[in-house]
Amino acid sequence: MSNEQRQQLNREIIAEFRANGGVVGGQFANMSLLLLTTTGARTGEQRTWPLGYLRDGDRVVIFAANGGRSNKPGWYHNLVANPEATIEVGTESWPVVASIVEGAERKRLWDSELEVAPFLADFQNAVPWEIPVLALTPANGSAAG
Repeated sequence: MSNEQRQQLNREIIAEFRANGGVVGGQFANMSLLLLTTTGARTGEQRTWPLGYLRDGDRVVIFAANGGRSNKPGWYHNLVANPEATIEVGTESWPVVASIVEGAERKRLWDSELEVAPFLADFQNAVPWEIPVLALTPANGSAAG
């Protein structure tokens, strides 16, 4: 799939997500899906991506797998440059602060996600770098949703 086709698919998923209170069909019908809005590292513009996620207490955890492509996703670079973002889950939205999870905690979260999304192992096998795991912690101390 070309970058342009991926961007169009993302726009369609975002529109469906927002029109249906966070529910989407197709290949994402049975996934926990959120919308992540970051500030562009180079452009300063707001960018939104649909992503699968894992709940971990009051945090939301995301995985920078980028479908096993050879580069890390744009949203990952944006969060490294500016960890403040916004997420939408269902009909709720709240500000978060991103942090990279490492070590034993990363392994625990990665293993938990592999139980529900085993295809991530294929994405990891396709790249020579460890797929980053990021925790999104509510910026105001309490999450919605």
